[in-house]
Amino acid sequence: MADADTKSAKNYQADVPAPNEPFFLKGSNNLDWGMKNRLANIFDPRSGRTVMLAFDHGYFLGPTSGLERIDLDIVPLIDHADTLMLTRGILRTSIPPTYTGGIVLRASGGPSILKELSDEEIALSIDEAMRLNAAAMAVQVFIGGENETKSVHNMTRLVDLGNRHGVATLAVTAVGKDMARDAQYMRLATRICAELGATYVKTYYVDEGFETVTASCPVPIVIAGGKKLPEPEALELAYNAVQQGAAGVDMGRNIFQSEHPSAMIQAVRKVVHEGFKPAEAYEFFRTLKSERSPG
Repeated sequence: MADADTKSAKNYQADVPAPNEPFFLKGSNNLDWGMKNRLANIFDPRSGRTVMLAFDHGYFLGPTSGLERIDLDIVPLIDHADTLMLTRGILRTSIPPTYTGGIVLRASGGPSILKELSDEEIALSIDEAMRLNAAAMAVQVFIGGENETKSVHNMTRLVDLGNRHGVATLAVTAVGKDMARDAQYMRLATRICAELGATYVKTYYVDEGFETVTASCPVPIVIAGGKKLPEPEALELAYNAVQQGAAGVDMGRNIFQSEHPSAMIQAVRKVVHEGFKPAEAYEFFRTLKSERSPG
């Protein structure tokens, strides 16, 4: 039986109001505690941004260049990533369970690069996502594509499941070959995903009007790295995106296909979290590269 004497309980500080600070991430104030906690494993609360390392390409491409050996090519990079975007198979087989950053699981799939990619299905259960301690589930959304409605319904089903269990949903906007990759399309695609419940959205950066894409989307946007670029151009892409409202980057090929992936991901971090300008970040990349090169 605990001591019933409460005389020592006297320091109530009644003159100090309880804190009621808004959550640091755009559009997330009304989410549950568990969802916010998972989002804080994706986005760094100090900067409000994220460097996601994407290497889920094998779910439709197989062992593409730079991903031949996840254990040798990717695992040495993971401590520099805020978040990993990957498949459950790679998570189980190749990623050390000591990794404590956010896990974003690819939750849609079906066709390979040999087929019509827009014909995807949900390929992950919420039980599996919870079992693997996922912070978010990623689903491809093909606005304007042949299977647009099906992909939107995939997303909304994941949103319902994720909200029930406190797991975020990342909507990945896929641009079809007949779609114009411009601000008008990106505004349409990202806004539809947000309106239908996505927790955050991954899309492409565009040179003209990207600030209107981030401004009109009520949830955070991270940008895809896209095809491999020379390192200075990839760093400039990341810089321009975050300066125009992106909450971070989800880069894959521009990191793991770089001539020095470890130096590149650290340079990207300097841009995203510390505001390094592209030239500064590239010089940082070159310094790291020279320090670690043989001879």
